[in-house]
Amino acid sequence: MFKILSLVLLSFALSGCFLTKVVTVPMRIVGAVVSVVPVAGNTMDAAIDTAADTVDDIPI
Repeated sequence: MFKILSLVLLSFALSGCFLTKVVTVPMRIVGAVVSVVPVAGNTMDAAIDTAADTVDDIPI
């Protein structure tokens, strides 16, 4: 019974926006680090941020 309850609670914790945050937070960190690059940093940061926003919009 404990295993089933644990599985149900784990499935609630891993559902919804939690899964997309696992993917997008590292993307946004990389974008912030890349934005330091003098010439193309801001452009690359904007592209990574747009991709992270797209992943956030996925209805999981």
